[in-house]
Amino acid sequence: MSCWPNIGTTMFTCKRNGLLFSGRYISPSTTFRRQSTTVQFYQNRQLELYASKEAKPLTLRQLVFFGRSMNEERLIKSANYVRTELPVRIAHRIRDLQALPYVVVTQEGVARVYELYWLAFEKFRRYPPIITLADNNEFCKFLSGILNEHATVIPNLSLGLSLSSPFLLPDQLDSFMRRMLISRISRRVLAEHHIALSDSHAGRSKEHFGEPHVGIIFTGLNVKRSIEKCATLLRERPFWAEDNWDARVKGNGWPDVIIEGHLDTKFAYIREHLEYIIFELLKNSMRATVVKYQGAISLPSIRATIVAGENDVGIRISDQGGGLLSSENQIKTPSDLFSFSHVRNAARMENSRLGALRNASTSEQGVKATVDEQLGRWQQAMLHKIEVENEKTIEAHVREAGEGWHPRIGIGLPMSYIFATYFGGSLELVSLDGWGTDVYLRLPKLGTNLEGIEV
Repeated sequence: MSCWPNIGTTMFTCKRNGLLFSGRYISPSTTFRRQSTTVQFYQNRQLELYASKEAKPLTLRQLVFFGRSMNEERLIKSANYVRTELPVRIAHRIRDLQALPYVVVTQEGVARVYELYWLAFEKFRRYPPIITLADNNEFCKFLSGILNEHATVIPNLSLGLSLSSPFLLPDQLDSFMRRMLISRISRRVLAEHHIALSDSHAGRSKEHFGEPHVGIIFTGLNVKRSIEKCATLLRERPFWAEDNWDARVKGNGWPDVIIEGHLDTKFAYIREHLEYIIFELLKNSMRATVVKYQGAISLPSIRATIVAGENDVGIRISDQGGGLLSSENQIKTPSDLFSFSHVRNAARMENSRLGALRNASTSEQGVKATVDEQLGRWQQAMLHKIEVENEKTIEAHVREAGEGWHPRIGIGLPMSYIFATYFGGSLELVSLDGWGTDVYLRLPKLGTNLEGIEV
């Protein structure tokens, strides 16, 4: 492959096998990374070997059944399954990245994800077989390290695809992001489930309010309790800890959440997934309600209705926050809020949104899309809070500490949609403009007649 500069511009052109590719010169460090990525792009012998293999998915029923009677032999078998399965799945995603237009795969953010995936692929394929419990302990540390390293994947992908939006059709962009994020969820489920099984076998598992669970899968997840937990955490946070909060909006507190319906509903599901979805939906409803009724003595309550069907569980969240189709959201239909394309959601290309994604993509914390992550950020901000009488002083102090007031990066609803549909569920937004929003979440009862749904 040969490359040459386009005189008078910051662009360059490369030629390989009669095909022309173009790009833009940027900082030396990023240029070096892109050159490194370009070399990896064509070194495919080992990649071909793994990408040619089919993934070996497991159902939730299999994961639960296998994990219930855990012993040393089963744990070692689980470790080696994860060790050999993850490089195959990563290889498929690298292939997906290579299928993108070259101008996209070398884009800021996407190039970093490509590099992270390639390095993880190399580490996994070279990792030796696990034979003993001591080997497994080291493997769990290795898995945890990979999970932490990949915490920046979501913001980097979102940044890169937002910048690449002009080069991809909306359906093509959203389809690619869906494949990447679903694959990411499945890999993290396998890795985190194995780590949880290992902790349980070693007597290091955490208490979970008496709810039965196998690894990260809760076999009797109490829906009402999860909603109450999310509502309590959200109502306890101060206004100044809210992302991108407008200091001009005044309120006397957050709205109440009334839970009704089939309050005894329990089903098998991954609690972290359910609570992330509920947390994001309630957070959006609370914010919209406070903004619409700012200064009011009392706020209309948000209603969460639980319905237990034969094969699924439904949750409806209703607010009176004014609806979604406003000039602020810059969307034509509520479902556009799930899109990563600027064509469907113009806010994707706002400078504040892109800047927030850049900050998240370069931060060690990244974005893991969990409730604990958001709580951690709020708690860090609270640690820097000093006893003062003036809210402006608090704001200035927290800004100085670098915590709080992060512009919203627009990932909450798209990730909630991915989590909801991952196991065959659905998430639908119905905007009653001028009044409020109804959100309908449907999740299948896993491990029963839907055991064909695989991880």
